[in-house]
Amino acid sequence: MSNRRGGKMPLLDHIREFRNRLIRSSLAVVIAAIIGWVFYQPIIRLLTLPFCELGSSATPQGGQCGDLYVNGILGPFNLQVKIGLLSGFILAAPVWIYQLWAFITPALHKKERRVTIFFASVATPLFATGSYLAYLILPHAVDVLLGFTPNNLGNLVRFDEYLDFVLRLILIFGIAFVLPLFLVALNLLGVLSGKSILKPWRVAVFMCFLFTAIFTPTPDPITMILLAIPLCLLYFASGLFGLMIDKRRVKKTNLSTNASPIAKPEEI
Repeated sequence: MSNRRGGKMPLLDHIREFRNRLIRSSLAVVIAAIIGWVFYQPIIRLLTLPFCELGSSATPQGGQCGDLYVNGILGPFNLQVKIGLLSGFILAAPVWIYQLWAFITPALHKKERRVTIFFASVATPLFATGSYLAYLILPHAVDVLLGFTPNNLGNLVRFDEYLDFVLRLILIFGIAFVLPLFLVALNLLGVLSGKSILKPWRVAVFMCFLFTAIFTPTPDPITMILLAIPLCLLYFASGLFGLMIDKRRVKKTNLSTNASPIAKPEEI
């Protein structure tokens, strides 16, 4: 990266920087995916538990969930590969989140390096919190969608389709919980002020609900509200945190200004 702020980096250096960070992120995901491959069976049981506990028709018998099935000869192998990659993506979140932010905002100065470390350390538990919340509401989301099945018909669900649904829900919740942290990080870097964050609060609240309405894979309003309310709270928390940082920054600037000696004009 450039050694001074505002310095220009050639296009090839940008590409090289992106390649290096992509390689580091990919290696972290692959290493974490091996862990997911080893613990494949416990992860499968954890993912199928919300579905299999919904009702008597889906209650596991003999350790199996009758309404979920895997199709084809290569189906089980493809499923294990997908579970491993998913686990790697989630477990390696601290690495790829750090690499992403470090590429977007180059850590040129000591202050910026601290902001990058702060972003990665806080983004990881936020991502995990959003993913866990998605898992908690997963039984309700599945129950709502299966409720559209006609009374005189059964519903056999391919596990790969169920897994895609679960992944979409978990990733959307996890990423949505990280988005307000971008505002805090930009405030720490001096790009956005706390007032600028909170000024369009009506638009921000509307966008939170619009985001959940578009990307939440369930049509029911309860799931949308369960995601939109924490997003709104995180948005306001980021704005209040920005106001506190701005107040400290102004106070520090005033102290440094008052402490600096004032040059007196020379007498003629």
